[in-house]
Amino acid sequence: MRDWIDNQWQNLFLYTPFLMAFGGALYFSLSYEPDLVFAPIFSAILFACLFIKRIPIILRGLLLFLFGFCYAAAFTNFIDTPQIKRNIPNLNIVGTVESIDYTNDKNKILLNVDANDIRAGNGIAKIKLSAKPEISLPNIGDTVQVSGGIFRPAGAYASETFDYARWAYFNNLTATGYLNDIEIINNDTGFDINKLRNHLHNKTNSFLSDALVLGYKNAVSKSDSDIWTATGVGHIWSISGFHMTLVGGWLFAIFYLLFRSIPYITKRIPAKIPAMGLSWIGLMFYLFLSGTDVATVRAFLMTTLVFAAFAFGRNAISMRNIALAFCFIFLLNPHYVMQAGFQLSFAAVFGLVWLYTDVKPKMPHNKLLKIVYVAILTSVAATIFTAPFVAMHFGQLPAYSLFGNLILLPVFSVAIMPLILIGTITANFNLFAPIELAHLIYDKTFKIADWIAQLPMATIDTPHIGNMAAILFILAFISLILIKPIKIKINYILFVVFIGLGLISIYTTPKPVFFATHDHELVGFVTENNTLEFNKSRASNHYFAFDTWKNIINQDIDTPNSRRKHNKGVYTYKTDNFNLVYIQKFVPLMKNISDLCNDDSTDFIVSYFDIDAPNCNHKILRDGLIIYPDKMIKYIKHERRWH
Repeated sequence: MRDWIDNQWQNLFLYTPFLMAFGGALYFSLSYEPDLVFAPIFSAILFACLFIKRIPIILRGLLLFLFGFCYAAAFTNFIDTPQIKRNIPNLNIVGTVESIDYTNDKNKILLNVDANDIRAGNGIAKIKLSAKPEISLPNIGDTVQVSGGIFRPAGAYASETFDYARWAYFNNLTATGYLNDIEIINNDTGFDINKLRNHLHNKTNSFLSDALVLGYKNAVSKSDSDIWTATGVGHIWSISGFHMTLVGGWLFAIFYLLFRSIPYITKRIPAKIPAMGLSWIGLMFYLFLSGTDVATVRAFLMTTLVFAAFAFGRNAISMRNIALAFCFIFLLNPHYVMQAGFQLSFAAVFGLVWLYTDVKPKMPHNKLLKIVYVAILTSVAATIFTAPFVAMHFGQLPAYSLFGNLILLPVFSVAIMPLILIGTITANFNLFAPIELAHLIYDKTFKIADWIAQLPMATIDTPHIGNMAAILFILAFISLILIKPIKIKINYILFVVFIGLGLISIYTTPKPVFFATHDHELVGFVTENNTLEFNKSRASNHYFAFDTWKNIINQDIDTPNSRRKHNKGVYTYKTDNFNLVYIQKFVPLMKNISDLCNDDSTDFIVSYFDIDAPNCNHKILRDGLIIYPDKMIKYIKHERRWH
């Protein structure tokens, strides 16, 4: 036992990012806002204590966990994103265009406005407005007057599901909405990186350039995006390690060959040093040009550490470097640990580094076979390590991702990506041949992707993964990659145990049978066929509630929203353990409330309108909630700072 403990000593630092992340995740997952007035002081003290040498390991781990918790609380109060108290359907406001996100069906304009003008307090508020394609767009930096409407970001529609209000708060977004008209008041003649992105978008007129170079998230049409996701290569449209590796490799090769041809330099320093320096500058430019998404930042930090390691003669690819990048991004914004891009990118990188530094699989001697073997191993490892997070965030797993990655990724690597990068540059000189060729190759490749996506069981629907199952899966991977076995492969054993417990947690957790939004505008009833019926088929204020609730009960989110029939405005819902009545309109409510209160067979009353009935309060349900088959009610609290 003593030998085993000593063997773990060298790996202790690698637990640091996970302990901090668990602390931050606990803070973000609470249903109430903890009273942490002195969170900044606490986090500073805890951080300082970590540098004291003689601290027991268990206490140090606890301090790291508490630091993550307090730092997340301090960061939440520090950014203080302005928030509106209610939706504003008719809005006329003046603002400055910060950026424009070009999407397949609607363009989205990000405006900086005076927070006081939208009754969101003091400071500058950012609002994102959707504009129809026929609306003439301004230039970035212009001062404009817009008319339209804005909405509060919606909170979670069930416990342990995506909270858009929280995401918006930590991405400095005050509200979303639409615009009907836009008038340019003042043209800005300055220059910044967003204007360069806008200029390149207009010049290239290519969704491939928008997605692969400029970092626009929804440049690819949803129909195409669904096909790529079904083949397991949907990550190609989110600029991350794949893109950074390609661009960094090309830049390094170009600069290395250039400096090798200059004897004056190579006689004094190795050519790789200035080549890496200029490649790093090029990658930093690519980082900002692509919009600085969290996955791109992670990839850039990893590349920086790799370049630094090469420059100083250290091991470039290591768990320690990944842990350092993890910690740095956590300190930039602790909420990143709750976002899909962060989880997927780090899961894949941890898995790949573990495979090639710890497992060290034997490679074939034949160079061609070695390339194929490495490609297969890389795809398998990345798929396994990201699978729980893909299932958790998207509710589906691509069955043929290995096949798709082996066939499709090389085409992007050696043809589409280099052509688009070259074409984005040459388009400024009216040379569009590289972009046209890239689109031609894309069309041919898409046909292959579509064929793969049409194969039987191309996508596998996965059940809803709650917090407990997610924690168990993460512990499984931590055990696998961080625990160093001596004789017995205890890391593999723990991996299987935690995965098993996670699956048990998923399949033994009961599913709700009734859902209601916080304002009771939208409710959902689970039928005997395990499908949802709603009181309405559309709800603009609660657009994501339909998909969220369907995912929880494992219903295909693409099924039409079925409406439940009512009897003179009264929706009756009967189960083995309770009877519930929902009323959406005022007149049916007034006609029936007295009888319902006196009816002993009615257990719960849910109404769109607030009911003042003291003798009936034990039946009346308020706020957002879900009800389980055993009659247990779980309320969806919207009492956090971001709500």
